[in-house]
Amino acid sequence: MDENGFSADDEEAMRQFMPTSFGKQTSTVNVEAQIEQCRRDFVDERKQAAAKGSASDSEKDSDEDEEDEFPVSHELLIKTHERAVTSITLDPSGTRLVTGSTDCNLKLHDLSAMTPTTIRAFKTVDPSATKTSANSETHPIHQVLFSPHSGSQFLVITALPQAKIFSRDGELLTEFIKGDMYLRDMHNTKGHISEITTAAWHPTNRDLLVTAGTDSTLRIWDVNNKREQKEVIVHKSRAAGSAGRTRLTAVAWGSPVQGGNNVLVAAALDGSLVMWSGEGPYSRPAGEIRDAHVKDTWTGGVDISADGHLVISRGGDDTIKLWDTRKFKSPITTVSHPSTSSQYPTSNIRFSPNSSSIITGSATGHLHILNPATLRPELVTPVTPDSPLITVNWHPKLNQIFTGSANGQTTVLFNPQISTNGALSILKRAPKKRHIDDDPNLTTSMDPLGLAGDAITPGGLPGPQGGSFSSRHPTIGLTASGKSRDPRRPHIPATTPFAKSTPDERHIRENIPLSSMRDEDPREALLKYAGKVGEEKLFTGAWEKNQPKTIYKDYDSDEEEGRDAKRVKH
Repeated sequence: MDENGFSADDEEAMRQFMPTSFGKQTSTVNVEAQIEQCRRDFVDERKQAAAKGSASDSEKDSDEDEEDEFPVSHELLIKTHERAVTSITLDPSGTRLVTGSTDCNLKLHDLSAMTPTTIRAFKTVDPSATKTSANSETHPIHQVLFSPHSGSQFLVITALPQAKIFSRDGELLTEFIKGDMYLRDMHNTKGHISEITTAAWHPTNRDLLVTAGTDSTLRIWDVNNKREQKEVIVHKSRAAGSAGRTRLTAVAWGSPVQGGNNVLVAAALDGSLVMWSGEGPYSRPAGEIRDAHVKDTWTGGVDISADGHLVISRGGDDTIKLWDTRKFKSPITTVSHPSTSSQYPTSNIRFSPNSSSIITGSATGHLHILNPATLRPELVTPVTPDSPLITVNWHPKLNQIFTGSANGQTTVLFNPQISTNGALSILKRAPKKRHIDDDPNLTTSMDPLGLAGDAITPGGLPGPQGGSFSSRHPTIGLTASGKSRDPRRPHIPATTPFAKSTPDERHIRENIPLSSMRDEDPREALLKYAGKVGEEKLFTGAWEKNQPKTIYKDYDSDEEEGRDAKRVKH
């Protein structure tokens, strides 16, 4: 004890109480541990039987090589939809993720701003609710496609005859016109007259896109002209009893990387596969296969390889077929693959970015990676067991595979060795800790390592029986007045029945011709054409000389008194 009466224990307690430094403290995070928690139980169904026995060292080495070859060793889960995820798209940079679902909503995710404990969509958009008419119906999302040339806009296809273009922040930019359903000749309509099923962007021209629908037409649009399509391609079906019309189910527009002619390929419900020259003319197809797949089965997936020579199609007849555009008559290879298009028509199939592999999902929730030469599986791994895997997307810059399943889950598959950004950038950030003033529904104080596995699902709070509560439920995170607690989400006022049936000023100005005349004063508009004082009248000057003088009858005073007396008697 010193002269002031303090002992060594008191000094140690004071040292622990007082801060050792001032200012903002940098938080540290164990990145390797966070990534390791996302490692998957790697299972290749082809070798599952061999794995039950004693696997040799060579087999183990081959498994490790496959893990390094394909970005499937780790996974990150995003659970924001309530129903099946039907379409997934990312911008070219890989920072903005948009998913569409049968719950009729679009979910916008910012991968560059997420943290391990805030994996959620920052905005929800209902494309059907953007219409200014009184129609309050909602429709499932068929397809969502970011422009491959820039990440500023993406195309949305719903169960409507009108395609829409949104900005990367979810604002409606363009809504293409609907055609006249009473016209028989489809060449004379200015838009689709029935539901659009599929679409694709032009591979080199950022202003062009193609849509195909149930009216047996493909229409090429210029994004700068929403009032009328640029080209109309009418597909005349040759199937018996079709009256020359059929539904178009899938379309792909590809261009060889090394240069060459573009190729436009479409599949129809009558089983045909049709190819046109991508730059026209479109009066006659460059190739047509009438019985590519079984008639009246939905071919939901079509894609073109990077060199423009191969076309892959996944039909509703439980087959996958590979075609050569240079000899477009019979398939090169055909394999059996159970289809899910009867229940989920948007089930797709895609080439990898360098066309060295082909990926697709299955009804059992497995991801299949196929060899493009033989269509034999190189890897079969479970993603959402017992829940069909509907849509797949392999991003070329991130080298990560994004999948959407029927249970509403979006899964990001990656490999830290060969993947960049995306899910890795999320895991490299420190988990956000809940502040005392934060809404507990939007942030969690979970263990930073609780990211993968059965314990908890990223993006949600721990629920009963290991489940999770959605962190983006429409009624969660709102104040008493209905405003969002999230500063990134603007307050949307409640829409009254009167507002639904009353178009706003912007809709009238953009869609009704000469609507600006409503704001003009009619008297001032007419006086614009009045001549000035002393100015010669160009059109009415002849009347000043030739117009006869108006002569009225003159009445004397007696006649006027008699006429007034008659009026009084009557």
